[in-house]
Amino acid sequence: MIPPPPEMIPPPRPINLEENDFCTRNCCGSLRPFVIKILDYSSHEVIHIERPLKCASCYFPCCLQKLEIQSPPGSPIGYIVQKWHPFLPKFTVLNERHEKVLTIVGPYIVSSCFSNIDFNIKSLNEKVIVGKITKQWSGFFKETFTDADNFSIQFPLDLDVKMKAVMLGACFLIDLLFFEVGCC
Repeated sequence: MIPPPPEMIPPPRPINLEENDFCTRNCCGSLRPFVIKILDYSSHEVIHIERPLKCASCYFPCCLQKLEIQSPPGSPIGYIVQKWHPFLPKFTVLNERHEKVLTIVGPYIVSSCFSNIDFNIKSLNEKVIVGKITKQWSGFFKETFTDADNFSIQFPLDLDVKMKAVMLGACFLIDLLFFEVGCC
């Protein structure tokens, strides 16, 4: 058999790996701390995402989530910080100097049958939507019988590349907080 020409072979996808032990992953569920490493095509770590162990409760502002994104590993490029709100999931996107850059606002009800769920990426004053993180509806059987989810991220083309990596981290945090199965 003749191999296809190189221009027809799709490049391999970047790989993301979560570092956690069996006990933490299975006993803490979606509350678990984690380190996610995103590797390039040659298996070099290019993005390092870290979340400390925190309780997840919307009723206690002391239990808000924070995620640190590093690239290269060891050099923070941004943070996702949960903002307290009694009804809406809200997050602030910070740059490496802890300056506010964007806001992410989720829907009042983070559950939906037969449709996508959008978390809007907004300007700091929350008046202009500049992008969105979408949990895509995957079909009845996949949604019912698996914990696998599909997400898409839309942002302006001129957004700083560091903030694009931070948006990727926000997507992992949103998945963990709202779409993972909780503690045993």
